[in-house]
Amino acid sequence: MLEKDNPKIISGWKFYDWANSVHSLVIASAIFPIYYGAITLSNTPNPIKFWGFHPEAAFNFSLAICFFVVILLSPVLSSIADTIGNKKKFLRFFCYLGSISCMLMFFFTDGRIWLGLLLNVLAGIGYWGSIVFYNAYLPEIASEEKMDKVSAGGFIIGYIGSVILLVFCLVLIQTIGKDDQSFYTRLSFVLVGLWWMGFAQITFKKLPSRIYEKKIPKSIVKESFAELKHTAKELFSFSDLRTFLYSFFFFSLGMQTIFLVAALFGQSEIGLSTDKLIMTILLIQIEAIIGAWLFSFLSGKIGNRNTLLIGIFIWVIVCLLGYFIDRNDPNVEIQFYVMAGLVGLVMGGIQPLARSTYAKLLPPTEDHTTYFSFYDVFEKAALCIGLFIFGLFIEMTDGMKTSALVMGISFAISFVIMSFLKMQKKD
Repeated sequence: MLEKDNPKIISGWKFYDWANSVHSLVIASAIFPIYYGAITLSNTPNPIKFWGFHPEAAFNFSLAICFFVVILLSPVLSSIADTIGNKKKFLRFFCYLGSISCMLMFFFTDGRIWLGLLLNVLAGIGYWGSIVFYNAYLPEIASEEKMDKVSAGGFIIGYIGSVILLVFCLVLIQTIGKDDQSFYTRLSFVLVGLWWMGFAQITFKKLPSRIYEKKIPKSIVKESFAELKHTAKELFSFSDLRTFLYSFFFFSLGMQTIFLVAALFGQSEIGLSTDKLIMTILLIQIEAIIGAWLFSFLSGKIGNRNTLLIGIFIWVIVCLLGYFIDRNDPNVEIQFYVMAGLVGLVMGGIQPLARSTYAKLLPPTEDHTTYFSFYDVFEKAALCIGLFIFGLFIEMTDGMKTSALVMGISFAISFVIMSFLKMQKKD
């Protein structure tokens, strides 16, 4: 049995946040969406379409496909990992899939929109596929009283590492590569892949391969599906876990979707320049660092549920601000920066707290990966649906503001459900 709260193991675990968060920032929310928008929207008001779809809608639909694939793979692979007792192999596989896909984005140029979307999907599968195996280590390496702090610590160093690389990439693009920004932008995708793969080696070295020393069964697939069915039945027998997952689904639908399309929103609805968009994203990351610490502190004072309720309520406010924002208002940029600051604060606060809250609610078990696969499935299903809704309303309304209002409704539903959660374990 693994000793919990081992500083070396916990630091190794946190380092994967440092390694993979550069994908979340540089690829998922900053440079790649802006580069994609620059290529596809360069002929506005007649943007380049992909398979007949508006480029923003095509971007959302491609991400929805990514999350659909993860939804299909995650529970089965997680169950197999728990059956053989070695989730680090799967963590490594998805890490390499994602990081190599990022490096291949170097070849995404004009006329190759299909390649950019395909590699973005593969990188997303690698990123999100690895997260379920990474998250599953949390209840195995940290005691209940330290889970909030450890989870927040991982997100904090992830935010810091991703900001460092983003700033470096921006200097590379804006100064050294100012005469050929396309080349140096694509070079930054290579740097993301190298950073992710390189620093992940620290995690692979320090995390144990086997914790429970399980005997590998003769029929791995058969045993894995049996384990998956058993875990699903057990999970939904706990009312507190059901309540949390339902609320988690609705706030993930809004939160993750908004994070992924924030740059495109500022570009298309506010008309912000690339420099201002990048500064906005940096603002979000800095506020996220503060939010992760603040929400971890608050959870120790008023409990996980009450802290999550505060964060969800702020998200409702953010969505209303996004719907009513007017690009013709002389103060529109200030309003957008206020929104971005709030997004960073609550995104940084809710993400680690949701992870640790779920870990606290789990029953005593050796099948943490399978349990976290359901957490992952709820999150990805929410993302898949959220991106589809966002893309659908873009097609229907030729804009993104109505979609923001729909996301606000999703947060409101989450707030109501979360109010019924009873933390039966000590916060």
